Amino acid sequence: MADQKDGTWRVGFTKFATRMLGELVEARYDLDLGEPVKSGQEIGYVEGFKAASDLFCVMEGKFAGGNPMLEVDACIVKSSPYIDGWLYAVQGVPEESSVDVDGYIEHLDRLIHKMQDEGY
Repeated sequence: MADQKDGTWRVGFTKFATRMLGELVEARYDLDLGEPVKSGQEIGYVEGFKAASDLFCVMEGKFAGGNPMLEVDACIVKSSPYIDGWLYAVQGVPEESSVDVDGYIEHLDRLIHKMQDEGY
């Protein structure tokens, strides 16, 4: 998730998730701009070459729209998941357990080090 300074957060997939999905074919949202959303609420779906999945909101607030770049080049989700390939935006407050890109990378580094220390 990335904060846009006005309380709008961009939400996207991790690099791991993009590998499971494959190239994105389509992302659709069942909401209008400004419509209220809650964490855990189904808001649409994504379809890739390898999988299709319902899409759930990860925070409470107002739906601020899908990424318009996906209409031009949906592959950007895989090639730039942490910068340009975000899926949707919400104006609101993320859950306490949510992490930004740097927090996610830090979490993975800790996990990898732990696995190495335990001989995996």
